Amino acid sequence: MADGTRRAIVSRLAEGPQAVGQIAAELPVTRSAVSQHLKILKDAGLVSERAVGTRRIYRLNPTAMAALRDQLDTFWQRALASYVDVAEQATEESP
Repeated sequence: MADGTRRAIVSRLAEGPQAVGQIAAELPVTRSAVSQHLKILKDAGLVSERAVGTRRIYRLNPTAMAALRDQLDTFWQRALASYVDVAEQATEESP
Protein backbone atom coordinates (compact mmCIF):
# COMPACT_ATOMS: atom_id res chain seq x y z
CA MET A 1 0.00 0.00 0.00
CA ALA A 2 3.04 2.24 0.06
CA ASP A 3 2.73 2.80 -3.69
CA GLY A 4 0.52 5.71 -4.73
CA THR A 5 -0.82 3.88 -7.78
CA ARG A 6 -1.91 0.94 -5.64
CA ARG A 7 -3.64 3.30 -3.22
CA ALA A 8 -5.40 4.94 -6.17
CA ILE A 9 -6.51 1.54 -7.47
CA VAL A 10 -7.85 0.58 -4.03
CA SER A 11 -9.68 3.90 -3.90
CA ARG A 12 -11.26 3.24 -7.30
CA LEU A 13 -12.26 -0.29 -6.28
CA ALA A 14 -13.81 1.06 -3.08
CA GLU A 15 -16.42 2.61 -5.39
CA GLY A 16 -17.29 -0.86 -6.71
CA PRO A 17 -16.02 -3.70 -8.91
CA GLN A 18 -14.26 -2.60 -12.10
CA ALA A 19 -12.36 -3.93 -15.07
CA VAL A 20 -8.72 -3.01 -15.71
CA GLY A 21 -9.69 -0.64 -18.51
CA GLN A 22 -12.10 1.27 -16.28
CA ILE A 23 -9.46 1.67 -13.60
CA ALA A 24 -6.70 2.64 -16.05
CA ALA A 25 -8.93 5.27 -17.69
CA GLU A 26 -8.90 7.24 -14.45
CA LEU A 27 -5.18 6.92 -13.70
CA PRO A 28 -2.06 8.37 -15.33
CA VAL A 29 -0.60 4.89 -15.95
CA THR A 30 -1.02 2.24 -18.64
CA ARG A 31 -3.40 -0.71 -18.50
CA SER A 32 -0.33 -2.93 -18.23
CA ALA A 33 0.85 -1.03 -15.15
CA VAL A 34 -2.61 -1.27 -13.59
CA SER A 35 -2.61 -5.02 -14.26
CA GLN A 36 0.77 -5.37 -12.54
CA HIS A 37 -0.44 -3.46 -9.51
CA LEU A 38 -3.65 -5.50 -9.41
CA LYS A 39 -1.57 -8.68 -9.41
CA ILE A 40 0.35 -7.45 -6.37
CA LEU A 41 -2.88 -6.53 -4.60
CA LYS A 42 -4.38 -9.90 -5.55
CA ASP A 43 -1.30 -11.79 -4.31
CA ALA A 44 -1.63 -9.89 -1.02
CA GLY A 45 -5.26 -11.03 -0.81
CA LEU A 46 -6.65 -7.50 -0.89
CA VAL A 47 -8.31 -7.86 -4.30
CA SER A 48 -10.21 -10.67 -5.98
CA GLU A 49 -11.17 -11.13 -9.60
CA ARG A 50 -13.81 -12.90 -11.62
CA ALA A 51 -14.07 -13.53 -15.33
CA VAL A 52 -16.94 -11.94 -17.22
CA GLY A 53 -16.55 -12.95 -20.85
CA THR A 54 -13.07 -11.89 -21.90
CA ARG A 55 -12.76 -9.29 -19.14
CA ARG A 56 -11.63 -9.65 -15.56
CA ILE A 57 -13.61 -7.72 -12.99
CA TYR A 58 -11.70 -6.78 -9.84
CA ARG A 59 -13.14 -6.00 -6.44
CA LEU A 60 -11.80 -5.39 -2.96
CA ASN A 61 -11.76 -8.30 -0.53
CA PRO A 62 -13.69 -6.77 2.39
CA THR A 63 -12.34 -9.26 4.93
CA ALA A 64 -8.72 -8.59 3.97
CA MET A 65 -9.29 -4.84 3.89
CA ALA A 66 -10.81 -4.98 7.39
CA ALA A 67 -7.80 -6.95 8.64
CA LEU A 68 -5.45 -4.39 7.07
CA ARG A 69 -7.37 -1.57 8.70
CA ASP A 70 -7.19 -3.31 12.09
CA GLN A 71 -3.46 -3.73 11.70
CA LEU A 72 -2.98 -0.07 10.72
CA ASP A 73 -5.18 1.03 13.62
CA THR A 74 -2.99 -1.02 15.98
CA PHE A 75 0.18 0.59 14.63
CA TRP A 76 -1.40 4.04 14.89
CA GLN A 77 -2.52 3.47 18.49
CA ARG A 78 0.99 2.30 19.44
CA ALA A 79 2.53 5.36 17.79
CA LEU A 80 0.15 7.67 19.63
CA ALA A 81 0.83 5.93 22.95
CA SER A 82 4.58 6.28 22.39
CA TYR A 83 4.14 9.97 21.58
CA VAL A 84 2.14 10.50 24.79
CA ASP A 85 4.86 8.72 26.79
CA VAL A 86 7.60 10.93 25.31
CA ALA A 87 5.54 14.09 25.80
CA GLU A 88 4.79 13.23 29.43
CA GLN A 89 8.44 12.41 30.08
CA ALA A 90 9.52 15.73 28.58
CA THR A 91 6.98 17.57 30.74
CA GLU A 92 8.22 15.84 33.89
CA GLU A 93 11.86 16.69 33.08
CA SER A 94 11.28 20.37 32.32
CA PRO A 95 11.81 22.84 35.19
